[in-house]
Amino acid sequence: MTQKAGLIYREKRSYAGGVVEMVVWRVPMPVPPSEHLFKYRLVFVRDGQRIVGYDNERGKGDHRHLGEKERAYRFVDEAKLLEDFWQDIKKVTK
Repeated sequence: MTQKAGLIYREKRSYAGGVVEMVVWRVPMPVPPSEHLFKYRLVFVRDGQRIVGYDNERGKGDHRHLGEKERAYRFVDEAKLLEDFWQDIKKVTK
């Protein structure tokens, strides 16, 4: 029997003149090259532009987008992921 991904967290809200959308799933197998059992997509968009984004796309692994720059991200757990994401949003909306 094949296990399916299970939704853990989903939220979409207006924030600082933009939109924040956060989705986190628990997956039965890691999304390569990530080694944990989570798949996630977190984004802050304003005026049609991604300002901050975190995801673990297949083939790229855990990473974050800050404006035009993409950097590796060290995933610890889902709580730390959400905390780091909000810290980056707060930095760019000061």
